[in-house]
Amino acid sequence: MSKAALTAVTHQWESAVASLLGQSSHAHVAKRCADLAELLGCVAAGQGEIAAVSSDLRGVDASVIAELMRQDVHILGVYRPGDDEGRVQLARWGVQAVIPGDASLEALDEALSLLLTTTRAGGGSTANEPLLVPAEWLDADEPDASEPEEAQVRGLEGPGRAQGKVLVVWGPTGAPGRTSVALNLAAELNAEHGGAMLIDADTYGASVAQMLGLLDEAPGLAAAVRAADQGVLDRDSLARIVAPMESGLVVLTGLPRADRWPEFRPHALLDVIQKSRDCVSWVVIDVAPYLEEDEELSFDTVAPRRNQATLAALEAADEVVVVGAADPVGLQRLVRGLDEIKERTQKPPLVVVNRVRASAVGRDPERRIREVLQRFAGVETMSFIPDDPRAYDGALLNGELLLDSAPKSQAREALSLLASDVAGVPAPRVRSRRAKG
Repeated sequence: MSKAALTAVTHQWESAVASLLGQSSHAHVAKRCADLAELLGCVAAGQGEIAAVSSDLRGVDASVIAELMRQDVHILGVYRPGDDEGRVQLARWGVQAVIPGDASLEALDEALSLLLTTTRAGGGSTANEPLLVPAEWLDADEPDASEPEEAQVRGLEGPGRAQGKVLVVWGPTGAPGRTSVALNLAAELNAEHGGAMLIDADTYGASVAQMLGLLDEAPGLAAAVRAADQGVLDRDSLARIVAPMESGLVVLTGLPRADRWPEFRPHALLDVIQKSRDCVSWVVIDVAPYLEEDEELSFDTVAPRRNQATLAALEAADEVVVVGAADPVGLQRLVRGLDEIKERTQKPPLVVVNRVRASAVGRDPERRIREVLQRFAGVETMSFIPDDPRAYDGALLNGELLLDSAPKSQAREALSLLASDVAGVPAPRVRSRRAKG
């Protein structure tokens, strides 16, 4: 019995592919989709069992292929004749049956026959089953291990035998100082506890680039995610994308425009995080405060999810730092936020109360805050960062880190202690790098 096929192929080859499918004994054309959105809608409606997708179709990437496989659709890849790059790209995305746009009916039938007999539900081949894509295609453009590697950005030499740890800095809404803590905590980990990378994955208000005085034109995380989606992200390409700081800290800046958030596909972001932890000892990720997944309630088909970047980062986290503000409103939000974060990660959070000052909570602020969090959130262990506006303002004005602009400030000393707690080592004596010069 022939299978219902959907086509989503660029116009140059769409008619030829649809005509071939119509002549095949294995398939019949159920719908000729004009674009990717129509294809996804038809798949969600159960209208097709096979999807013919071209490598150059606008919007198609590894996440689209993964979603089609998740919905038990057999994927036939189509590439422009002579386009070896498109052919290899399909292979990298996991498409196992590929044909050129001018394939013969015999070639199509052979590909469909093998695809339908060797591909199990959900995509992929079982063990010992032959790949329809030659194995050598999957290694195309990979560097020869016998050749010397490209010069690496300082800080991406690798964490050693063990993978680096992923530390996510999260906090409830209300600007409790998540980015300031993430930025300076990453700097302290880099200075005293091995190389570190800071990733700005805030899809609502990315600000790491501005805080460090970096150009908005820096490619940053969006470029890394695109490379991961295309299957070409490796240590060398990551080294070309990151922004290195003089201290050795490396940064993947966030989105220059918040409306570009759909670029952060969760599976690609997870690939970036995995590749990053292969390169540094610490990966610190600054994320947005929102954890809801209500997009599913608003769409009948697969929908982009703005909060998936935060949820994906929490999924990959080895440690989670939860930041709250030291004032009545901030503490109330922190108590509620601790309940929310428990639903998203099994890691016990390290609670950090930021901008601690007596003027907001009364005399002996640390004791008062500790009592509140113990009573209403059951938190026994927490860290405090004192309010230090002069130090932070000076760092922000000059686009610097606290350990550079205010190495002896109270906030910097507290962040150094926090970094030691995270690393599980005795706290170092706070030093000024400028003093050593």
